[in-house]
Amino acid sequence: MPYKLYYWGGIPGRGEFVRLAFEAAGTDYVDVARLPGGLQEMLALMKDPGAASIPFAPPFLVDRDLLISQVANILFYLGPRLGLAPQDEGLRHVANGLQLTITDLLAEIHDTRHPISVSLYYEQQKPESLRRSAEFLNNRLPKFLGYFERILNRNPAGREHAVGKELSYVDLSLFHLVEGLRYAFPNAMRVHEPRVPALVALHDSVAARPRIHRYLASDRRLAFNESCIFRRYPELDQQV
Repeated sequence: MPYKLYYWGGIPGRGEFVRLAFEAAGTDYVDVARLPGGLQEMLALMKDPGAASIPFAPPFLVDRDLLISQVANILFYLGPRLGLAPQDEGLRHVANGLQLTITDLLAEIHDTRHPISVSLYYEQQKPESLRRSAEFLNNRLPKFLGYFERILNRNPAGREHAVGKELSYVDLSLFHLVEGLRYAFPNAMRVHEPRVPALVALHDSVAARPRIHRYLASDRRLAFNESCIFRRYPELDQQV
């Protein structure tokens, strides 16, 4: 049976981190909410009154009788099964830690446009968003990018991968991270990218992998848009 991925249809968002793992491994999966009736199926699982455990929000994965929520948790489960995690147990936990750090960065990216409250629209907190974005782009983003650059440069197996000597789900997630940041903050990324050449090289090597290259050119790949985690508001993309 193919894996079933549940995430909002129409946006790459957090679901894209899981999609990339499936695509890189050449593994069959169903992107449920993109099918007729899929959204209703997803919402029904989230509201199932008889379930002992329900996910707080998508994405979540169903593998037979097992339901797993949260991106890092899903990838920690899928990594060994898809050949996208180190065989060494210690390194698998290193990979999980890196994925959780990516999760931290995504939360800060989200908060550039929702600095006061998630329940308020961006337009209702625009002055605060301008201040938050300036702080993020000038201080927080270079710290995160610099950290991932150091991780690549210090990998004993070589700077081509974040963990170990083979492609892992962390490499795929870093690729998507760079893609999303280029969409949301193109001006800032033009300033920061020359300082993280190993991270840029990793992005390019992932994009060139045959399965990923075909996926990026296919209609399975959803375009970034202003309903996604990565949203382009030019006024927030201040020159750093």
